[in-house]
Amino acid sequence: MSIEALKVRTTSRSAEVPAALQPASEDIWDRKYRLKDKAGNPLDETIDGTYRRVAQALSEVESEEQRQHWYERFVWALRNGAIPAGRIISNAGAQEHKPATSTINCTVSGTIEDSMLGILEKNLEAGLTLKAGCGIGYEFSTLRPKGAYVSGAGAYTSGPLSFMDIFDKMCFTVSSAGGRRGAQMGTFDISHPDVVEFIRAKRENGRLRQFNLSLLVTEEFMQAVARDEDWPLSFPISAKELEDGDYDIGNSDEVIWRHFPHARGYVSDAEGRVACRIYKSVKARKLWNVIMISTYDFAEPGFILIDKVNEQNNNWFCENIRATNPCGEQPLPPYGSCLLGSVNLTRFVQAPFREDARFDWTTFREVVAVFTRMLDNVVEMSGLPLEQQRHEIENKRRHGMGFLGLGSTLTMLRIKYGSTEAVEFTERVSRELALTGWRTGLELAREKGPAPIMNEAFTVTAEMLAKRPEMVRDGFKVGDLVPGRILHARYSRYMQRVASVEPELVEALAQEGCRFTHHSSIAPTGTISLSLANNASNGIEPSFAHQYSRNVIREGKKSKEKIDVFSYELLAYRELVNARATPYSSDPDEQLPEYFLTSEDIAPKEHVDIQAASQKWIDSSISKTINVPTDIPFEDFKDVYFYAYQNGLKGCTTFRFNPEAFQGVLVKEKDLEKTTYQFKLEDGTTVELKGNEEVEYDGEMHTAANLFEAIKEGYYGKF
Repeated sequence: MSIEALKVRTTSRSAEVPAALQPASEDIWDRKYRLKDKAGNPLDETIDGTYRRVAQALSEVESEEQRQHWYERFVWALRNGAIPAGRIISNAGAQEHKPATSTINCTVSGTIEDSMLGILEKNLEAGLTLKAGCGIGYEFSTLRPKGAYVSGAGAYTSGPLSFMDIFDKMCFTVSSAGGRRGAQMGTFDISHPDVVEFIRAKRENGRLRQFNLSLLVTEEFMQAVARDEDWPLSFPISAKELEDGDYDIGNSDEVIWRHFPHARGYVSDAEGRVACRIYKSVKARKLWNVIMISTYDFAEPGFILIDKVNEQNNNWFCENIRATNPCGEQPLPPYGSCLLGSVNLTRFVQAPFREDARFDWTTFREVVAVFTRMLDNVVEMSGLPLEQQRHEIENKRRHGMGFLGLGSTLTMLRIKYGSTEAVEFTERVSRELALTGWRTGLELAREKGPAPIMNEAFTVTAEMLAKRPEMVRDGFKVGDLVPGRILHARYSRYMQRVASVEPELVEALAQEGCRFTHHSSIAPTGTISLSLANNASNGIEPSFAHQYSRNVIREGKKSKEKIDVFSYELLAYRELVNARATPYSSDPDEQLPEYFLTSEDIAPKEHVDIQAASQKWIDSSISKTINVPTDIPFEDFKDVYFYAYQNGLKGCTTFRFNPEAFQGVLVKEKDLEKTTYQFKLEDGTTVELKGNEEVEYDGEMHTAANLFEAIKEGYYGKF
């Protein structure tokens, strides 16, 4: 493949940056995103061929007389930084070769009801979803706790975690279409009696490894932690249990009233709360420490501030969100879908690394506007396997546009990630993306019609008025019928923020409706960044390192393969400024400038500050990982999540390299160098190897770290 074939230029740029992909980037494009026939022969000759295939497929949604025009505009946007999510890149225009695949990255399951039929029905739906190439998220705290009596069976339940094991095995077994392995998110309520078992689940080797795990953390719990109060662990009481006289719902020592995903079969009050049996109470701070110790050791569970998610949801009037997609950037209602794309910010840097380095805001807004139309078109070709999924996405048309390469872009602009200037830039990028998106959403509604939910009439309830007291001031009463567009534009907390800077736009959206209910979210973009963006930094992150290794799954290989990669900004700096520049060099002629930061150079609170600045203008959520050094003291680490809560985030995740747990996807050579792994041989002797040492085992070469993990986790030889 020629360098010319890989070059993608923006006419606004004043300097060239690397156009040729590094080998790792080209390899991932070839394996995951390049269309091939069933014999493995490439159909996309170049990356630009991939772009043209995707643009052609998305333009087919347009009217016949407009198709050529929008095909050209879509190709332009793709060449200038618009990168649809992986399922769109892989599957758009590929129906002749992959007819049963979806262009949607992930979905959320319907509510799992507490019955064998309910559990197995959702397992079947999940299998069909994974087979189509989509990841999926579920809430499992709707299942009764371990040891609870099942009257119909005359037995005691094994609890939610045992059923999660079934979903885990299903995900590993089902062959996921479109070149991706299955991905799952399991969420769990902080008040469930089995919450500690959920938190500690991954301490068991090989358990729930097809899942990301996140806690649904409530405002009430965070206040209990702050006040050092007791925290009751509870589960709903069935109508049958109440009928049998097992509980006195008037006894506050036995029963607590809480909101629950559904009230079917349970006892509820006028506010929709469900009567829950208190199994036991624990100290909130003690439970908090259990969470923090687990995240310190195992990087899980993640942290979803579910009350904040629902309070800030644009569809606050008709959705109760309890789960997210596997990476957490899309909190979704039952059967909701995750339609994603990211704008590569590095494409808009002019004069990189120079004192006059600047960002091309005009071209950025133009790309966002065209890209918004592209993502909206994906709704018509979703390929989702379940009717409920198709109805949800067609009725609301939500998508999540974000950006990638923030860390790389800041470096090219000579701005230190986490600084005041970086926070200001991040907020402006997010605001410009949002405002451009909503302007385009109004234009699309005028051209093609708003999302159906915008014209749907919703009955005002007492609960709605309690959530939005300003509706009372505006004259609304219980029983009134109100169009979705009014509830969305005027009374969404997020749209109220948009109205603070563009009130006329929001009022027009209230009167006419928008083409979609949600426009933005920021995804982790791991393989997308590494491949199509030539390893620009993931999503909103700083670069993990400027030279490091990535562990990848190879079909037919018995452990993960370690491949070396370089950051985009390092490659650009070598090409434009200093060809000898090297990370960690002591030679002054090879050293990088001080603004070349990595994730380990940034304090945890600075990570949070960046995420908080962006979240102001992101209507969905942000997938962000706060990478911390292996040797960070626990006392310094444990308050990160509380700081995230104080700063209004919807969620938070951390990662600390811990060789005793698992090493993760990205690894630094220095971490592997100082980590020793022990292997016990058949004769009883023990061999010690450094993590980065190559070792021959079972006819293959492996790094010691990858071999150790594969054997410990039980996936050796199963790819």
